[in-house]
Amino acid sequence: MFWRRNKEQKQEDDAKIEESLVKTKRGFFNRIAGLFTAGDITPAFWDELEELLIFADVGGNTSVDLVEKVREAAEKQGLKKTIEVEALFKQYLAALLKRNTRAFAEGPRMLTVILVVGVNGSGKTTSIGKLGKWYKDQGRKVALGAADTFRAAAIDQLKIWGERIDVPVFASQSGADPGAVVYDSIRACIAREIDTLIIDTAGRLHTKFNLMQEVTKLRSVAAKQVHRAPHETLLVLDATTGQNGLTQAKVFKEAVEITGLILTKLDGTSKGGIVFSISQELNLPIYFVGTGEDITDFAAFDPDVFVEGLFKRETQGV
Repeated sequence: MFWRRNKEQKQEDDAKIEESLVKTKRGFFNRIAGLFTAGDITPAFWDELEELLIFADVGGNTSVDLVEKVREAAEKQGLKKTIEVEALFKQYLAALLKRNTRAFAEGPRMLTVILVVGVNGSGKTTSIGKLGKWYKDQGRKVALGAADTFRAAAIDQLKIWGERIDVPVFASQSGADPGAVVYDSIRACIAREIDTLIIDTAGRLHTKFNLMQEVTKLRSVAAKQVHRAPHETLLVLDATTGQNGLTQAKVFKEAVEITGLILTKLDGTSKGGIVFSISQELNLPIYFVGTGEDITDFAAFDPDVFVEGLFKRETQGV
């Protein structure tokens, strides 16, 4: 099974997540944390909590639903002080992120095939390179497939990443049939006994129909070569785009059978609440997060670590 990291690897991933939350912790979530030191629970407390969640990019529907559930639980437990609500609030935040959790690329199998989709500029190619490095660190034999043949730059960028992480990149010329690239990549992996293939796909197609047709074709090619392939289809989403990014993600989900998310640039936003909105609105697991610009700034997402990191602050004042 893929998801077996040793203790040291998990500690490294968890530390990266906490370090990436500096901007978020000093933004609206710092003010949210301050609410829990205010004193008695009042109607104004719940109103302000809901308002701050919305400003933190949690989203209107998600914020209202979350506050309502926490308020009902607090009343049921007979809580009187705001400080008593903090643990309950964190519990509900983590539960929201965990509800879609499942094993990533569960095996075992001879070859795991992963398709990666997302708009240009979201950090898609960088995420593929970082995911390849992350896999290599797990002891896997990795290759990259350049099926974004619409842009010569995309092929070149992937080749550069292949050199950086020292893995083969299977590519063709710009304008070549993406399905042929997927086919050739899989055959090459089987011949070389490579166990993990990560495939880049086009990030700019004119209509949702074209996007669906293209990715459906690639999935069909993969399925004919490897049992149950592709084993994951990951959407790369830029955390700094907030609710606009969520709208974008919904279009991809409607067009393509997405299985999970890579959230990039987590370190670049002061409104980390988009993570909760994504989980609520898309009903998809977040598997990985980009935590910085370095090649190793990439971590397996852990809901508990993320939530605890949000409340681990230097100051607790509003």
